Amino acid sequence: MGDGVKRITDYEWEVPVGFTPGMRVPGRFFLSEALRKSLESGAIQQLANVATMPGIVKYALAMPDIHWGYGFPIGGVAAFDISTGVISPGGVGFDINCGVRLLATPLSVQDLKNRRELVERLYQAVPTGVGAKADLRLSGRELEEMMLAGARWAVDHGYGVPGDIARCEEQGAMKGADTASVSQKARQRGFPQSGTLGSGNHFLEIQEVKEIYDQKAASLFGVSRGQVAVMIHCGSRGLGHQVCTDHLRNLEAATKKYGIQLPDRQLACAPITSPEGKAYFGGMAAAANYAWANRQMITDMTRKVLVKLYGIKYEQMPLVYDVAHNVAKMEVHRVDGKEVQVCVHRKGATRAFGPGSPDLPSEFAETGQPVIIPGSMGTPSFLLCGTAIAMEKTFGSTCHGAGRVTSRTQAKKDVRGRDIRDQLAREGIIVRAPSEASIAEEAPQVYKPSEEVVRVVDALGISRLVAKLVPLGVIKG
Repeated sequence: MGDGVKRITDYEWEVPVGFTPGMRVPGRFFLSEALRKSLESGAIQQLANVATMPGIVKYALAMPDIHWGYGFPIGGVAAFDISTGVISPGGVGFDINCGVRLLATPLSVQDLKNRRELVERLYQAVPTGVGAKADLRLSGRELEEMMLAGARWAVDHGYGVPGDIARCEEQGAMKGADTASVSQKARQRGFPQSGTLGSGNHFLEIQEVKEIYDQKAASLFGVSRGQVAVMIHCGSRGLGHQVCTDHLRNLEAATKKYGIQLPDRQLACAPITSPEGKAYFGGMAAAANYAWANRQMITDMTRKVLVKLYGIKYEQMPLVYDVAHNVAKMEVHRVDGKEVQVCVHRKGATRAFGPGSPDLPSEFAETGQPVIIPGSMGTPSFLLCGTAIAMEKTFGSTCHGAGRVTSRTQAKKDVRGRDIRDQLAREGIIVRAPSEASIAEEAPQVYKPSEEVVRVVDALGISRLVAKLVPLGVIKG
């Protein structure tokens, strides 16, 4: 694990100042003994590197799904003082606002007599895979509006109901989006991809609510045991990737311009208040809003399939919640006894605001924010809620998923997609994907066990278990 790393509690570990030259704060990560064997030393080094960045406050943090990433470790959280700190694309990732939403239905598992047909119809309705394109053809003005209004743009254009907006983090649109900071190349990539699932670990999954751990919170969130739910996991597609690529070049130059010393060029950054920092934030927020609109449009496609196949009403499928897990946001947190405004980077980490947080809808004032943690293909996903402990320990953050332990290239060498599909079929899980290679890349064994990851965050108290959901049908990108 590296010299000097100290165990603080059963699940907390500290990387002390001095582990890497120039560290301004300690690193802190959360892990159980069972997850230690999959911990990469490179990810701990990346966490220490983040701790060297100007203006970082309190700790550089990593969740139990920590693994090696671009610049920041995936599972990384870092908060930077608004006046003295920096903003970095490495702390957000290339898939800006990759996130997940959960849709409730009035159906029970017994109602799904034709599950294979459901999976096939959804696969045909939602464009899926590398380079997938939607039937919708946006005008330049419509794309501009989508990048500013996010999920609300989609609802206003008939892709949902007004109640969906309140159930999205940031109400489905970040303030501060600046479309002037989105290049023409990014726009060209975004035009045909709104309302598409994409590839990689993105998915649409039919699930059963298998267990309820907190009946009061589950009832408030609208889930019950035996209920069928739908989980949607995707992001900002090619538009977001291009926004990141474009601004990385600018911020690499800005790092030199402002004399910022970094141990890894992948941490390229600029002062939050600088022209370069403001431009990246504006472009990132625009891409994040595009992603919220994208998930909203896929929600509409999903609802329409279920309406047609099962005769239920569109309004009977409320959105439980939608969370981002690749984004940087301006938030107020308590640091050293004072409330300060910071730029919180969550890179493969989920916001988990606790009870009474002013940013949440009033209906969640008592429970805290719904938190959605997807499993890997064939493994359970979980619904949790945010906590006061998360506000104190992690800037209101928790894990985002299971965390990879094997690269996609290695996965394709180790397993065959056909075997995984057949294995899951024997378990009663129907899988539909563009190719067998895409199934092999996302095989359950290439991820950490989701149950152990969420057990750790629940034990730490940085989010609290509400419900467990198991897959019935999976559409992989």
